[in-house]
Amino acid sequence: MKQNLKMIFEYDVLVVGAGHAGCEAASAAARMGAKTCLITMDMNKIAQMSCNPAVGGIAKGQIVREIDALGGQMGIVTDRCALQFRMLNRSKGPAMWSPRAQCDREKFIWTWRGILENTDNLNIWQDQVKEIIVEGSEIQGVRTFLGAEFRAKCVVITAGTFLNGLMHIGRNKLPGGRIAEPASPLLTESITQHGIRSGRMKTGTPVRIDKRSVDFSLMERQDGDTDYHAFSFMNVPRKLKQLPCWICYTTPEVHEVLRTGFADSPLFNGQIQSIGPRYCPSIETKLHTFPDRDQHMLFLEPEGETTNEMYLNGFSSSLPMDVQIEALRRLPCFRNLMVYRPGYAIEYDFFDPTQLKHTLESKVLSGLFFAGQVNGTTGYEEAAGQGLVAGVNAALKVAGKEEFILQRNEAYIGVLIDDLVTKGVDEPYRMFTSRAEYRILLRQDDADMRLTERSYKMGLATQERYDRMNDKKQRIEALIDFAENFSLKAALINPALEQIGTTPLQRGCKLAELLGRPQVSVQNILPHIKAFQNEIAKQTEGKTEAEREEIVETMEVRIKYSGYIQREREMAEKMIRLENIKIQGKFDYMNMNNITIEARQKLTAINPVTLAQASRIPGVSPSDINVLLVLMGR
Repeated sequence: MKQNLKMIFEYDVLVVGAGHAGCEAASAAARMGAKTCLITMDMNKIAQMSCNPAVGGIAKGQIVREIDALGGQMGIVTDRCALQFRMLNRSKGPAMWSPRAQCDREKFIWTWRGILENTDNLNIWQDQVKEIIVEGSEIQGVRTFLGAEFRAKCVVITAGTFLNGLMHIGRNKLPGGRIAEPASPLLTESITQHGIRSGRMKTGTPVRIDKRSVDFSLMERQDGDTDYHAFSFMNVPRKLKQLPCWICYTTPEVHEVLRTGFADSPLFNGQIQSIGPRYCPSIETKLHTFPDRDQHMLFLEPEGETTNEMYLNGFSSSLPMDVQIEALRRLPCFRNLMVYRPGYAIEYDFFDPTQLKHTLESKVLSGLFFAGQVNGTTGYEEAAGQGLVAGVNAALKVAGKEEFILQRNEAYIGVLIDDLVTKGVDEPYRMFTSRAEYRILLRQDDADMRLTERSYKMGLATQERYDRMNDKKQRIEALIDFAENFSLKAALINPALEQIGTTPLQRGCKLAELLGRPQVSVQNILPHIKAFQNEIAKQTEGKTEAEREEIVETMEVRIKYSGYIQREREMAEKMIRLENIKIQGKFDYMNMNNITIEARQKLTAINPVTLAQASRIPGVSPSDINVLLVLMGR
């Protein structure tokens, strides 16, 4: 008689899904000492860039620098795979500067896979999870379709768009998490049966184009930056051939063709009921929302260093494929267009993030964490930031250590998570600089000085990273100290100021005061102050050109914007006082007649940890907060 044997694997942390959230979660947990297993349906699609093979952008670039500062891998992988790098918003203040890189899609996958395969304490298992194992109100592990059982103290769900994923091209529907990849059934039901709420969202992706069919002479060329900027503070050099992107514009004729497909559009015929990202709309949504616009900008971007495949940014669509192709062929640059595949929309399950703690652990099931698009977000960067925080906290929970939470004045990742768990989502959440009230404190240039020490102390950031940060910090502060104490004589510096085009001095001043002028920069004043040249040379001795420029740039930003930085610090300190007032478990909100009914309902549903979190809940007014303050005083 044959005995049925069950394969049971024992781990500390399980990570389900190997997208950008899953990779950061697994890497972080393993490097913090937790025995970790990453379960993925396809090892050849690890960290797949499902949509545009680009990393960063407005506010997203700040998140990637924060991930890097904390010891995550996304910035390092991006720098190794970058085909084009640009610092966006350079015409604005430094709080708005945002790095962005176009990447080689295949190299991105294999670079990440190489990192994961060579990380101690981390195993990879190729399989599909069908259910979670729960005892009481605690997670115990997962079961897979291959019949394996994994036991662990913590499980991180990072399934992206695969949970009951359904793709749409015109009236055609097919299940899948990405084109040609299967959806993940059963797992959502396994999770929601324990009282965790789910919903449906949608996103989309555009047509992929064969560049051999494009007339680039009829497009506007856009080259990347050639300066020292990068994502990783470890100064990983860009080694791939740098490639241009290309710009063109739709026309009224293109719009006419697109409108012929509206009757078959799943967005307009009722086929899709879920809500898509407001800030990354499909081309048909743009035409519907802005009917008077004659043109919309399109970016044609490379998918790899050697492939002919290109990505048409700005043309996300779920219209019938013949309509997509015919419309694009009305543009002169695409008159001979050949495509690899059409654009499509995809619907998928997500879980209500207000049921999460700030650690991204479920309030319902102990040891169960969620990160990425399953929390209602969109974007690789938002997913990766969540993944790192979830992975870190899973490892800390296993070790019985204090949880890791990022505050809103510490990181964009902190803003992201606080928004999710406090306000929830009714559309895919995308990070913008406008969502952060302390933007000048959360600049991309100083993410390492904000976050690396905290990461180092909890065991994620390496000694090398910590030492580099401290060395950089000391050199920057030495330059600032020099500028604040070095005196300039009006008669000696005025000829230079007149040359620069700024008002001459009436009296002597400190160098820092002069650098505070909008017209004056280190670049245009440095040739005229020999002592300043010598001090910069002294403080950057032995550094590469990239490291030198990074030190000088951060020094200049801190001097030029010192007043704004100090004001935001003071604002943050006031809010921190409210963050220190713990209110969770101290009130029966539904029986508090001196606050509004809406506030009672929202406070009961969210159950905020602190008074500051309560103040950010939509529907809770300042007068409601004052009532809670008075009651806390009693």
